[in-house]
Amino acid sequence: MAERSVPFRDKAIETAPRPEIEKIQTAALRTQIAQALKTPFYRPRLEEAGLSSPDEIRSLADLSRIPFTSKGDLREAYPFGLLAVPKDQVVRVHASSGTTGTPTVIYLTQKDLDLASDTMARCLTAAGATSGDVVQNMMTYGLFTGGLCFHYGAELLGAMVIPTSAGNTLRQLKFMKDFGTTMVHATPSYLLHLHQAIADEGYSRGDLRLRMAVTGAEPHSEELRLKIQDKLGIEVYNCYGMSEMNGPGVAFECVHRAGMHVWEDRYIAEILDPDTLLPVPEGEIGELVLTILCRDAMPLLRYRTRDLTRFIPEPCACGRTHRRIARFTGRTDDMLIINGVNVFPSQIEEVLLRTKGVGANYFIIVDKDGVLDKLTVQVEITPEMFADDSRVINALRERLKSELQALITINPVLEIKQPGSLPVSEGKAKRVSDLRPKE
Repeated sequence: MAERSVPFRDKAIETAPRPEIEKIQTAALRTQIAQALKTPFYRPRLEEAGLSSPDEIRSLADLSRIPFTSKGDLREAYPFGLLAVPKDQVVRVHASSGTTGTPTVIYLTQKDLDLASDTMARCLTAAGATSGDVVQNMMTYGLFTGGLCFHYGAELLGAMVIPTSAGNTLRQLKFMKDFGTTMVHATPSYLLHLHQAIADEGYSRGDLRLRMAVTGAEPHSEELRLKIQDKLGIEVYNCYGMSEMNGPGVAFECVHRAGMHVWEDRYIAEILDPDTLLPVPEGEIGELVLTILCRDAMPLLRYRTRDLTRFIPEPCACGRTHRRIARFTGRTDDMLIINGVNVFPSQIEEVLLRTKGVGANYFIIVDKDGVLDKLTVQVEITPEMFADDSRVINALRERLKSELQALITINPVLEIKQPGSLPVSEGKAKRVSDLRPKE
């Protein structure tokens, strides 16, 4: 196989020596501390920690002196407790998706917005996107950052952007065919739904020019990525971000797709034990904690993402020096405790999607059976498997039960569903329903 060329948007920064990256981070952290001291929320917390001036930050070792920030803190500071600039300098407000009650809001100045767009353009370049691409953005537009922030980055790259947003699959297909869409941005669950629609509407791969997709908003397994690639005949790139950190583009896969590069000139990433909040040994899984370095309107220091990942210690073949994080194994707050056992939905997905004959849609239900917890896994099978002998389907059910029990030590109820019988989400897929009474 011929060696693949490595595209860069800012090669000098992306391949900078580690001491230079750390120097950039230290200077930027001082700037963020200065901004944070202007806010009603951070000022008393930082002063209590002995950080009444940005000059107190002498190196990255001083990061440990900074208190953590949580999503609850953002709600406590609503609406303006974290705003570090006059309101007339704010040009955009976003809010984190999936929240109830008091929202968690994010403010951006024009400079902040330009840097967020540039970060996204850097991501897309790293994945091999160019100004010649036709990019169809199938993420929701609005308060959720996934639509607009990605859109601005693709435009800055010079690509033709089609803001179809989520849903209306038949219209999505028409635009893909008529405008020669080469790249899409969507949730992994929606890409699988799109593949089924392509088949149902009688399209062939020859009718479309699609060559790559960027997925985000939902944690998903490598098995699901491979399934999408196989079904659509494209390359799929993993993107990580969150509204609190300017949306998509905090970390992104390069053309080698061997972990996601965190853009360390714009973020400081730590991986800590979620219980002790101390660094885990290199390469071990822990909670990702982020500090944004590229925003004036709203500093966010040592933000606990609740996402579980690890640093990849080996250098990447692309030559970038910014550290990589591995695919996420789950979240500290989506972990299910079933009869005392910790279970992550991603573990169940891994078993299901690596098994031949299993479809891409599944649903997990946790309920009570007397005093014990009961785990039910509903999974669709492929049309070919559904048309097969009932003995084959029963054998598949028993195999899945056995493999799940071996992995998670819980004996699940496994319900086989016919293709298309489980609900399809056009936004973030809801995969778990916990029906146990709240204590």
